[in-house]
Amino acid sequence: MAEYLPSKQMTRVRVPIGALKNKMNKENFKQSFIKFHDKNYKLLLLIPLILIIGSFVYMGYFYNQHGDFIYKDVSLTGGTSVTINNENINSAELKNYLSSKLEDVNIRDISDLTTGKQLAVIVETKSEGEYTRQILEEYLKYKLTDTNSSFEFTGASLSGTFFQQLLVAILVAFVLMSIVVFVQFKNFVPSLAVIFSAFADTFMTLVVMNILGIRVSSAGIVAFLMLIGYSVDTDILLTNRVLKGGKGSINFRIFESFKTGITMTLTSLFAVLAALFIVGSFSSTLFQIFLIMALGLLFDIINTWLTNVSIIKWYALSKQKKQDEKN
Repeated sequence: MAEYLPSKQMTRVRVPIGALKNKMNKENFKQSFIKFHDKNYKLLLLIPLILIIGSFVYMGYFYNQHGDFIYKDVSLTGGTSVTINNENINSAELKNYLSSKLEDVNIRDISDLTTGKQLAVIVETKSEGEYTRQILEEYLKYKLTDTNSSFEFTGASLSGTFFQQLLVAILVAFVLMSIVVFVQFKNFVPSLAVIFSAFADTFMTLVVMNILGIRVSSAGIVAFLMLIGYSVDTDILLTNRVLKGGKGSINFRIFESFKTGITMTLTSLFAVLAALFIVGSFSSTLFQIFLIMALGLLFDIINTWLTNVSIIKWYALSKQKKQDEKN
C-alpha cells in the first residue's frame, strides 16, 4: 500500500507507507531521547561517578588486604614456572596437593587449539626451582626431565625491576597522551574530560581483574598500555565534533558523533570478544590480553557516552550561553 505526495513540480512521488512510518518513528524516538537527555544529562553523570568512587573504595580495601594494587603472576613477582607435558593431569587435584607445600601456587592448562584437548599443565609458584621439582615428582610418581617438562626461574629482583619499567612505560604513555589532548583542544575542561575517561576505563578494568582474582602477567600490563590508546579514540572524536564541528545544534553533533563512535567501539569489541572465546580458551596469556581489552571497551562506552558527553555538553551549552549574552 502506498500514498502519493506532491513535489514542488506537482509531480507524484510514490512513497511506501511502511518506510514513511518507520522514518517517523525513528525521528520521534530521536526527539524524545533529546528531550530526555537535555533534562537529565547532568544527573546521568552520577552513574560513572558512583562507579569510580566504588572502584577507589574497593582498591583501597584491596591494597589494605594484599599490600599491592594487583594480583601478579610469577613474571612480575619472581618464582618458578614449570610446564609439564602430560595430558592426564587433573589440575584441580594438583593444585589442592601443591597449595599446602608450595608458596602461592597457580595452575594453568594448555590445550589443543582445534580439539580443546589438554596437552600440558603450567605450574607457577614463588618457591625455589629444585624444591618445586621435588614436590612435583612426589605427586606425579615419576622423574621430571627435559623431555617431559621445562623449568623457568625468574629472580624476584629482576621481576620487580621489569614490573617497575612497565609501570613507567604506562605512566609515560598516559602523560604523552594527556599532552597531545591538551595541545589538540587548548582548553582545560574538554581536555580533562578526555583524560579522565581514559583513566576511568583503565582503572575500572583493573578493579574488575582484581575482583575476578586474575593474576596479571607482563602481557596483561602491555594490554593496559594498549587500552590507553583505544580509550581516547571515541572521546577525541566526540569532543572534536561538538566543539569544532560547526554544523547543526550541539545535540545534532553529539548524535552524529555517537553513531560513528559507537560503531567504532562495537566493531572493536566484537572482534576482541570473538578472539577471547575462540583463541583465549587455549592460551591464558591471550585470554588475559583479550579480557582486559574487552572490559576496557565496555567501560569506554560508559565513560564516553555518559561521562564525557555530559561534561562536553555542559561545557558547550555554557559557552554558547555566554556568547548569546554578549551578542
